[in-house]
Amino acid sequence: MAAPINCIIVDDEPVALDILENHLSKIDDVSILERCTSATDAFNIISRENVQLIFLDINMPEISGISFAKSINKNIQIIFTTAYREYALEGFNLHAVDYLLKPISFERLLDAINNYRKNHAEKETIIIPEKESEFIFVKIDRKMVKINFNELLFIESYSDYLKIHLLTDTKITRETITAIEEKLPKSKFIRTHRSFIISIDKIESYTNDQLVIQQKSIPISRSFKEQVLEKLAEYH
Repeated sequence: MAAPINCIIVDDEPVALDILENHLSKIDDVSILERCTSATDAFNIISRENVQLIFLDINMPEISGISFAKSINKNIQIIFTTAYREYALEGFNLHAVDYLLKPISFERLLDAINNYRKNHAEKETIIIPEKESEFIFVKIDRKMVKINFNELLFIESYSDYLKIHLLTDTKITRETITAIEEKLPKSKFIRTHRSFIISIDKIESYTNDQLVIQQKSIPISRSFKEQVLEKLAEYH
């Protein structure tokens, strides 16, 4: 038997969650990891679980399904579920596996799962270059706040919180530096110290032991020195 498809369902309507859960429970190789009523809940799940597929409502409070889909790892597949036909083009532009209009029948859902299986099988044999995201969402003061990569200077870790230093201000979050590091593209950011992640294109100067971003001296620790200097040597 094939490995289970690990999925989550994201919808702010309990009835919609119940219908999808009931349909999916009839498909042997689908494993529902969680039901989420908001994008914020879904962010927390995908940060700690191996989620392969998300059934995602579009019209949700605070963060729409479209914004959420743009911000997550592109290896996680999306099947949009919505009552609004007008979002279909934008959904498919995000390379969604499928776009299901409510009310969703079991037969239509099964078609979408089969589309996922087909896409997944093709990806195992064809390497598709992944377009990197240009931002992430970070939980700040009980809401998810958008952090644009082109505004991010560096991240500084303290005992139980992080300071995210931007071009114009500083944000504070309770996320761990390791969790943030996993969300950032390695082509643009690098860990220089257990307490620092920096934006490579914001570096003004560097030595073997430190680098400077907007007149702030940031250490390069012994444990990270080799990988940092090796990365920076690519730009010589």
